[in-house]
Formats: sequence, C-alpha cells, structure tokens
Amino acid sequence: MGWKAFGLGLAFALFWSSAFTSARVIVSHAPPLTSLALRFLLSGVIGVALARALGQSWRLTVGQRRATVIFGICQNAIYLGLFFVAMQWIEAGLASIMASAMPLIVALANRLFFGERLAAMAMVGLGLGFGGVIVIMGARLSGGADPLGLTLCVVGTLALAAATLTARGASSGGNVLMVVGLQMLVGAACLGIAALLLEEWWIDLSWSLVVAFVYTVLVPGLLATWIWFTLVNDIGAIRASVFHFLNPFFGVLVAALVLGEQISGRDILGVVIVAIGILMVQLGRARGTE
Repeated sequence: MGWKAFGLGLAFALFWSSAFTSARVIVSHAPPLTSLALRFLLSGVIGVALARALGQSWRLTVGQRRATVIFGICQNAIYLGLFFVAMQWIEAGLASIMASAMPLIVALANRLFFGERLAAMAMVGLGLGFGGVIVIMGARLSGGADPLGLTLCVVGTLALAAATLTARGASSGGNVLMVVGLQMLVGAACLGIAALLLEEWWIDLSWSLVVAFVYTVLVPGLLATWIWFTLVNDIGAIRASVFHFLNPFFGVLVAALVLGEQISGRDILGVVIVAIGILMVQLGRARGTE
C-alpha cells in the first residue's frame, strides 16, 4: 500500500466518521428523511455535473449499473435513512460505533455465504469486534439509550454491509464520479418517496443547520464516497476496509469535540476492542489474499 492510498484511507475514515456528527445536528433542526433526500439530490446533481465536465460517460457497464442501484438503495436509502431517523434519539458517537461494525459483518457474510476461508487472526478479530459492540450496546442500554434507535442502527449496518459487497462492481470500468452521483440520485428518489409518505414538513432554520447540511453534502456525501470507490478500485475492497478500524475512534472523537458528547470508560474499552477486532479481521483477510 503506497502513501497515496494511506492518505486517502485516513481522509476517508475521518470524513466518513464525521458524518454522524453533522447528521445529529441536521435531524435536530429538520425532518430526517426529507433532509437526507435533499442532501442526496444536491450531491447527486453536483456529482453527475462534475463527472460530465470531466468527460465521464453516462454509459456504465452492466456491473456498474447493478451496483449503482444496489448501493443507492442499500447504503443511501436504507442504511443512512435508518441512521438519520435513529439519531433523533441516540448520540452521534454511538451511531458511528454501530456503523463501524460493518467490516465485521462483511467478513462474516463472506465466510458463511461465499465460502471465504478466514485465518485464525481474522476469526479472533471477529469475536473481539462483535464483543466490543456488545460491550458498548450494554453500557448504553443501561445508561438509557433508546432501544428502537439501536435496532434501526443494526438494520442499517446490515444494509451497509450488503452495499459494500457490491463496491467492486461499482468502481471497475472507470466513470467513478458518475457512479457516485447516480447512486446518490437513486437514494434521493427512494428517500423522497418515504419522506412524502411518512413525514410532516418542518424546519428550524439556523446557521448550525446550514453549515451541517452543506458540509454533509460536500464532504461525507461526495468526497468520502469518491475516496472510497477510488480506494476499492486501487487496492481492493479487503485492503481498503482496513481503514474502517479508525472509524470508532474518529466518530467518538468528532462527536465529543463538536457536540460535547460524554464518553464513559466502558465506551472507551468497547471502542478499543472493536477497533482491534476490525484491524485483525482485515489484516487476516488481506494476508489470505496474498
């Protein structure tokens, strides 16, 4: 892995993790599904326009078209939709920790459904990672965290894992920015329908909402997604997923610095265990592919 990939991986982890903090601000000032649909509409239009300006084509490969639809539905509509709704009741740091379990679920799914052999290190890492998530969930539930919010995060993380399994098809064949923009438009369409059916319109307009919304559209929305697809295309999904072990740290840190969220000793313990578990799983899988 070169320095370019390393730098992109660090940037991805930070930008991706920060999305939970900006989302927490947004859902405290506006309806979650409507806000997210508008975010994806703007991100998608910007992404497609930039792609066309760079000479990228509308013509996608069969694998790209399939992956674009699946990624748009699973990640943007289901995963982020459920997380945005859940963050009306749970803290941004907890949401980021729940989402960080995605690489563990991907590794487990590959083992159970696709017959991937996992090294001993990866198997131990799976146990540690899921154990860390249980430690955190137990601490937060005993501290009064909303069970419905946690359940929505679990379902959303499963959807994110399904989307990640399609990432290779989306990034192969070029036109990466076009794929990024189109999958966001898919998410916007799904979420727009859900918002019309399930939500009432309201807004508490403030500078914090404007800043959080613009940041979410441009940084976690466009930039982080483009970085992720680029990483997967350059170094493969397994090696790129190694950077997810940083998400629990960055997610909790950004939420504490920006929102002033409290971090308990059990939270710190759980974050460390999850991060070690994710790292062991991804390193074990990467070695298995060499």
